[in-house]
Amino acid sequence: MSEYKKTDNVSDSAMKADVDRHTARKYLEAGKSPAELQAQHTWRTRSDPLDQIWDEVAAMLRDAPELEAKTLFEHFLERPDGELEESHLRTFYRRVRHWRATQGPEQEVFFAQEQQPGQLLQLDWTYARELKVTIQGEELDHLFCHCVLPYSNWQWASRCISESFLSLVTGLQAALGQLGRCPLHLGTDNTSAATHELEQMPGGASPSL
Repeated sequence: MSEYKKTDNVSDSAMKADVDRHTARKYLEAGKSPAELQAQHTWRTRSDPLDQIWDEVAAMLRDAPELEAKTLFEHFLERPDGELEESHLRTFYRRVRHWRATQGPEQEVFFAQEQQPGQLLQLDWTYARELKVTIQGEELDHLFCHCVLPYSNWQWASRCISESFLSLVTGLQAALGQLGRCPLHLGTDNTSAATHELEQMPGGASPSL
């Protein structure tokens, strides 16, 4: 079109644009580019290679969501009456991935915890009935104040009477004494023995661990 504006000659403009003269005239008369003249379509330009098997594939995925796309593809590829070919592999993978995202089972959500050495000591109370400790034939229903280092899984437990602030202090002191070190943080559950507001001691001081 730019050459035609200069020369007003269809043949010369077509030759410089490397197109047929009749094609050039069509574009000039329409006043539009080839992309603008191309009809937009919404239909598939090729037949769907998975059309005949996809319902069966989806049924197998619903029954066994753990099946891998590669295993399914090889299964249908080996069928003597099937139309699946090696060249359909990527299309098959994309279809399976889309099915898992839109119709597959909900994925378990978890938050990974990265522990660092010397950062945290966790404390909780736990009953030890499964140990089957007995005194004179009577089973002992006893409680432990249990401390653990999540990074190394080092553990120490002290027997206590109840989930009290006193047992927390006693159990923690025993664990730190055995450990010989003091981590930066102490973690407990939301127990009142560990989270209640302590009353002010005489002189304005607060009790501490």
